[in-house]
Amino acid sequence: MSLSVNLHDLAKLSAAERARLLRRTETDLSAYEEKVKPIIAAVKAEGDEALARFARDFDKAPVKPSEIAATEADFAAAAKALDPAVREAMEFAAHSIRKFHQDQKPEEMWLHEIRPGAFAGDRTRAIPSAACYVPRGKGAFPSVALMTTIPAKVAGVKDVIIVTPPGPDGRIDAATLVAARMAGVERVYKAGGAQAIAAVAYGTATIPKVDKVIGPGSPWVAAAKRLVSHLIDVGSPAGPSELIVLADDTIDGRLAGLDLLIESEHGPDSSAYLVTWSRRVAEEARAAIPDYWKTMGEQRVSFSSTVLSGPIGGIVLARDEAEALAFVNDYAPEHLEVLSKEPFQYLGRLDHAGEILLGEHTPVTLGNFVLGPNHVLPTSGWARTASPVSVFDFMKRTSIAYVTNRGYPELAKHARALATYEGFEAHANAVSPMRDKLLKR
Repeated sequence: MSLSVNLHDLAKLSAAERARLLRRTETDLSAYEEKVKPIIAAVKAEGDEALARFARDFDKAPVKPSEIAATEADFAAAAKALDPAVREAMEFAAHSIRKFHQDQKPEEMWLHEIRPGAFAGDRTRAIPSAACYVPRGKGAFPSVALMTTIPAKVAGVKDVIIVTPPGPDGRIDAATLVAARMAGVERVYKAGGAQAIAAVAYGTATIPKVDKVIGPGSPWVAAAKRLVSHLIDVGSPAGPSELIVLADDTIDGRLAGLDLLIESEHGPDSSAYLVTWSRRVAEEARAAIPDYWKTMGEQRVSFSSTVLSGPIGGIVLARDEAEALAFVNDYAPEHLEVLSKEPFQYLGRLDHAGEILLGEHTPVTLGNFVLGPNHVLPTSGWARTASPVSVFDFMKRTSIAYVTNRGYPELAKHARALATYEGFEAHANAVSPMRDKLLKR
């Protein structure tokens, strides 16, 4: 295991080498898709039997088909087992998350007068059902449960469930069960990976088919979502973690190094870069990181060092501010932290990121857990067109229109001209003198 950090000097890289820095683990899911296809087929054909078998095979968890759903006893045991300090932190986080998403929720309907006597607008309603996927492969993530279920409940989704892998003991993570109850979710199921996505897409005897699945996951989960996207809304891509720390010359490079480790410890499939045009900051960060690793456990050091010494991690040294900002925009990171004494000076030139955290007192850790904005963010460059999970993911809009007697004639005249030009005779007839006669105009 290497304990050194890559230094990528953009001035010395070819266009192809620079392009390789922009790649992610999920760039090509074809290999995963081939492996996922039989898993999906098995769940479709065998339902709970397949889920239990895959829990034993993949999660090494002793799960029977009759034990997939969490019981009331499971919820009670989880509440009893959870450390009070963790519960307090979760309650703090839940309050922030709920407040943010309540403020984000749009008005139920708006209707504006577009032209005299012609009104148009939107009505927004919650989708009927949703599954929130809470990963567990490299740890337990009750924060994901809060970040996905609370927006769903705020949006008004009536049927919200959680699917999450069981642990080696065959149980669901206690904090995840407590988080579910904090959000008002009553049904949690032992199902992870591609098999969980298949279960909510097709339904089993225990797990209901739902309209949408939301939540981050491994490339296996991402591949499964892609393969069932004709059956269920799979939301924005949310795969392995990625971070860019953008730092200017006003900050201590050791701080940049400290924050660079945040997302790099998620797993060896993560990506993380410090991007700076200050050689001092780059060198200070690079020198400090090995000392920070000494304060961490072996597994997290293994993940972090694999990322920062691998092909999609490390320190990117730009020639100047413009080159650094261009790299960040081309990358379109999931998380973007801006370290500067004056971070707002860069905000207007940062075009693509799942979230932008500004200043020395806003590390990604706060965004991941307690600030309120959602931490389930688009990955693999999808921040160019996709957005963080929000109440909007659990709502859909219906266009509303109303035209009065006064407003009809002008609209009808122009609509008839366009319908005639495009060759739609019934369309034209519907706004012709035929209608006037029927309405006794």
